Amino acid sequence: MCRILIVEDEENLSSFVVKGFRKHGYCTTVVADGEEALRITKSHHYEAILLDLGLPIKDGWEVLKELRDRGDTSPVIIMTAMSDLRQDALAAYANDYLQKPFRFKELLTAVQQLVSAPRSLAADSLPENSPKKSPAAE
Repeated sequence: MCRILIVEDEENLSSFVVKGFRKHGYCTTVVADGEEALRITKSHHYEAILLDLGLPIKDGWEVLKELRDRGDTSPVIIMTAMSDLRQDALAAYANDYLQKPFRFKELLTAVQQLVSAPRSLAADSLPENSPKKSPAAE
């Protein structure tokens, strides 16, 4: 079963996303702040992380940086209402970017593409100084 971490502080949006993914057979976990996202990803593996940028405690940029700095190669899709950040998100080693509002089908397609891609591609895209996590360590 594909596990997805949804890091979103807007309850209506996270409920909508959870409902859609569960309907398609995905297992989801929701956290509402960046600090909790970092904590939970230390002890649980997710096939995809859906990450809002405007989070309390630690924003999405900090979460993405810390994930990549510690070698976490989980695919990350940035979901944000902020416009024109696609290049910044990809430069920060996010795997994809969706601007809110979006259709659930767009998000589902993005997740399906990422979870079906070979994992080695995600590890190869990390910066040179980031430790890489081997698939066996997960």
